[in-house]
Amino acid sequence: MTAEPATSRPGRGRRPAAEVRAAVLAAAGAMLLENGLRDITFEKVATRAGASKMTLYKWWPSPGALAFDAYFAATEQTLAFEDTGDLARDLVHQLRAFVGFLTSREHGPVVAELVGAAQSDPDLAAALAERYTLPRRALAVARLRTAKDAGQLRADVDLESVVDQLWGACYHRLLLPARPLDPGFADTLVRNLLPGVSPPH
Repeated sequence: MTAEPATSRPGRGRRPAAEVRAAVLAAAGAMLLENGLRDITFEKVATRAGASKMTLYKWWPSPGALAFDAYFAATEQTLAFEDTGDLARDLVHQLRAFVGFLTSREHGPVVAELVGAAQSDPDLAAALAERYTLPRRALAVARLRTAKDAGQLRADVDLESVVDQLWGACYHRLLLPARPLDPGFADTLVRNLLPGVSPPH
C-alpha cells in the first residue's frame, strides 16, 4: 500500500500510508458515533482526516464498508467464549454480555444502522459477514460442539440453528423493538431452548 500525493503535509513530505489510514478510520469512527451512518461520505471523511478523497475510493469499495472498518477498529473486542463445562451458565454469560453491548447507547444504534444498511450495500454486507458475523458464529458453534461431544446436547441438534435461535432473537429485538431487550431476556432464551436440545435423562 502506498501513500497518496494528496496526503502530504507542508514542509514534512507525504504521510505514510498507515498513518493516513489510521487518520481516516479515526475520523470515520468519530463521525459514526457522533451522527450515525448518514454522516459517512468519502468527501466528509477525507476532509476531516486531511486525506485525499481518491485515497478513500482506492481503499474502500463504499462508504458503508469504510464505516464498518472504522467501527470495528474502534470497538474490536475479544470474541472469547467461556467454557466452564456448564453450558447453561456459559450461554447465559455470553448472551448477557451481548445484550449489554447491543443496548448500550454508544453501540446499539450503530449496530442497528450497520445491519440495516448492509441490506442494500453488498460491500458492507460482505465486510460485516467476514469480520463480525461469521467469526462470532464460529466461536458459538465451537462451544456448542464441545457440549455436544460431551453429551450435553442431542446428537441430531443443528448447531447453526441454535445460534440463530439465541443470538438471532437478540438481533430481532434490537431491530424490531416491540419488546424489551434486557438481561432477563437472555436468561429466558437459554431456559426455553436448552430442554428442547438436551438429551433425555
